[in-house]
Amino acid sequence: MSTPPPPSQPPSGGFGAPQDPPPGGFGKPEDQPSGGFGGPPPVPPAMPAGPPPPPPAQPPTAQPPTSQPPTVPAGQPAGQPSYGYPQESYGYPQQQPQPVTAPMYAAQSPAVPAAGGGGNEVRTQLMIVGAALLAIVLIVGGGFWYVSGDDKGSGNQPVADGSASPGGDKAPGGGGTEKAPAKTKSKTLVNVPMPDSAEIVQIPGSWLTDTTYAKSDMGKVVGYNVADGAKKWEIPLNANVCAASRWVSDNKTAILFDEALPTAEKKYQPCNQIGVIDLNSGKLLWKATSKSQNGGDKPITFAEVTVSGQTVAAGGLNGGAAWNLADGKVLWSAKTDADRCEDLGYGGGPALAVIRRCGQYPNYALSAQSLDPVSGAQKSSYKLPAGLDGAAIVSTKPLIVAADVNDTSKNATGVSDLFVLDDGGQLKARISLTSGNYDPECGTEVEDCTNMVVGNGKLYLPSEEHEGKADSGRTNEIVSFDLETGKLTADRADAGERSTIYPMRMDGSNLIAHKVPPYDGGGQVVSIDGKTMKETVLMQNPATKESQRAETQFLADSAEFHYGNGRYFIARNAVHSKSSVATDPYYIFVSFTTG
Repeated sequence: MSTPPPPSQPPSGGFGAPQDPPPGGFGKPEDQPSGGFGGPPPVPPAMPAGPPPPPPAQPPTAQPPTSQPPTVPAGQPAGQPSYGYPQESYGYPQQQPQPVTAPMYAAQSPAVPAAGGGGNEVRTQLMIVGAALLAIVLIVGGGFWYVSGDDKGSGNQPVADGSASPGGDKAPGGGGTEKAPAKTKSKTLVNVPMPDSAEIVQIPGSWLTDTTYAKSDMGKVVGYNVADGAKKWEIPLNANVCAASRWVSDNKTAILFDEALPTAEKKYQPCNQIGVIDLNSGKLLWKATSKSQNGGDKPITFAEVTVSGQTVAAGGLNGGAAWNLADGKVLWSAKTDADRCEDLGYGGGPALAVIRRCGQYPNYALSAQSLDPVSGAQKSSYKLPAGLDGAAIVSTKPLIVAADVNDTSKNATGVSDLFVLDDGGQLKARISLTSGNYDPECGTEVEDCTNMVVGNGKLYLPSEEHEGKADSGRTNEIVSFDLETGKLTADRADAGERSTIYPMRMDGSNLIAHKVPPYDGGGQVVSIDGKTMKETVLMQNPATKESQRAETQFLADSAEFHYGNGRYFIARNAVHSKSSVATDPYYIFVSFTTG
């Protein structure tokens, strides 16, 4: 990016910290990331002080590390700290965690996607939270099979119909509904200050409907009126959100939250509560927990959650389970089998898919499977290359899987190859990103890729930043790959001098993207024609110092981005302590409007 680097943000996927040992002694730790691409570095860097003042010329943006440290082998003593609960992904998601025709925390989340693939300091600090417990824990592999939530076998289960949209953002057919307003110059809608916190507290998840923008906050989820930015509702959880779906279905979405708020005696609470929120009414429709199918009374912890139609699916190394979106009825759950298989996590949206891992380190066997959302039954399966510890789902329809094969990813953090699968689970195309010319990111969770959007039979992603014609600053482009052939197309959307551009979501056949501005300018939201790649400015943000610094304190690979009907929201996915020397305010989210 072309702005001075602000404080980094942790991802929107994953979850927090060491938990109490499970019943029966130590086994598989309950707070392990689901499908991580590797462990953290042994020593984290120091916390950044805060956003520096703008320099006279734009410095190059620091890039995330291009390789991932090795994952702690299953069945071996964990000798290094392990990444706990980031997004970032994910994400739509990317962002994200998210991140996929999804917000960038997933991509957005979400997150992720983003979607959540790090490269920032705050995220690295989170990686050490499980070190104390993990030093004495053996990571024991386990396997799952699907069992129905209806013990009587009546078959009277809800049908997973309907479809989910990314973060609530609209993505209809045709040429798109987002049109340039008469005046594209925007003004601030509402900026919500970030509360000061001595500890890093994750707040993943944000969603946009026709009437409401909702954002997770410390111990609650808050809804804001998109017309004037006023607070519309608040859902107290008496716990912190630890993961969030990037997808919205029928104006409803799913979150994971901790068992309770932290206390002096129990600083790190288990992430074992799942709930569904009605985003327009501001009601927590239901909440539930899931217990291991292998016995034990403690609720199991989850790492991520997703929505597909009328199905909510949560996964992690302790098992997977699914509920009906409307009433919380259990649809199916995962159970240990003799092959030591485990569902690392699920991808949602227009279909439901899973990354499934079997065996023991170092001989894991990973597969990407399409699932029936109601029963959890396998519809198709593709065996991924040997030697992988984890993989990510970029899109479920078509099913596109990202993996870092042989640790060959370069600037595309956490992903060297993309596998495009057909409805029968056969490989249609394999896209290689090993040249280093591309800049998407995949994190530690399955649905945690950012800066990748699928539409028009193509995969859109940003190129790596590079020098432009200007004396200072960096620039880049959005390019695409054909999903039938896996080859790079002629598509190109330029960011312009001293700006960088990143895809957000599809709007029919058009691509919605945002531009990160230089230190002396405001950002933009643009619509890119899917046929001609012609850019139409939908929003031009102010270039005032206050507005520009508020906008650029968020990072393109870990923040949560939503645009719809002349409203633009940028949110962080973690709260942390403020710098003692920083003078600019920190925000949970900022927003702009052309109305």
